[in-house]
Amino acid sequence: MPERILNAATKMSELTTAKVNEIQNVTKAAKILALNALIEASRAGEAGRGFAVVANEVNSISQQVTSIANELQNLFATEARDLRATAQMVRGARLSDLALYVIELIDRNLYERSCDVRWWATDSAVVDGCADPENDKATNWASKRLGVILDSYTVYLDLWVADCNGRVIANGRPDRYRVKGLDVSNEPWFRQAMATRDGTEYSVADIERNQHLGGRSTATYATAVRAEGEADGEIIGAMGIFFDWESQADSVVNSISFAEEEAPRTRVMIVDRNYNVIAASDGMSSRGERFALQVSENDKDSYLLEDGSIVGFALTPGYETYEGLGWRGVIVQKPRNDLRTARRHVALTKPVERARELETVES
Repeated sequence: MPERILNAATKMSELTTAKVNEIQNVTKAAKILALNALIEASRAGEAGRGFAVVANEVNSISQQVTSIANELQNLFATEARDLRATAQMVRGARLSDLALYVIELIDRNLYERSCDVRWWATDSAVVDGCADPENDKATNWASKRLGVILDSYTVYLDLWVADCNGRVIANGRPDRYRVKGLDVSNEPWFRQAMATRDGTEYSVADIERNQHLGGRSTATYATAVRAEGEADGEIIGAMGIFFDWESQADSVVNSISFAEEEAPRTRVMIVDRNYNVIAASDGMSSRGERFALQVSENDKDSYLLEDGSIVGFALTPGYETYEGLGWRGVIVQKPRNDLRTARRHVALTKPVERARELETVES
């Protein structure tokens, strides 16, 4: 609907301009005739005085018609501009609402990840493996248990368990990712997990590529493994879970069903707190793009670009105990081709209209 309103406003403005130009051409011709009549009347002397009166009246009427036509043009231009502004506001509100939907959807998804890591860190197989990390039977059982979890939770690339020294003692997909024995003591997720105060806390890192998981982009959640699986138990290790960001985020940014006409000119994105594009519906988020988002004091807003594109965005509101990471959903929608052509047409005709105005004044 906003597109149709915008299209109608543009066409109305164009039609008004065209018709006013026709009126101005007619009045210009009338002025020329009046001028010629005045010249002939002056040559005729006393006999031409009556023609002079008529010529002056014709000239006066032409000027009045020109004035009315200009007022009409300005009136329609103002109304068309207001209609365009209204249509753009409606489009912007819609896009920002959809951007909020996107970021809320990903927030709810990631909230579940924060629950998963805190739950699985209390699994008896994980706790027993960390309690006796040199016991192969215990660590192998932990790996098997993690594999069973992964069979049901396919949104993860892998699950790792490390001892207090940062040595990986078990993972859920040992056949695919041979990380047992890997030193992760300097990894942020491990250090943050070991710094948690109790079993209710967890850490989460920004999206990054993990070279040990085939270079895939992951969202990493971690927490400490505690003795007896108790929330206030002694820390005996750490657990890190690696969410398959690429495939899951792709499904989110492509979850909006746009009309067939608007889908090719619409891009849905998720940007992090530094405005790096971490997911995009066109699949171009892996190239290190930084989006120049014009944020405002509002968490949810929209604005217009010079080329007529509308940008709608929304800041993460978080979900339940998950506060979010300062990410935003962003949607950019380019104008329809006919509207873009109309804008170019209006821009090109303005100098011509100005030249006609000057020509009319001079005549």
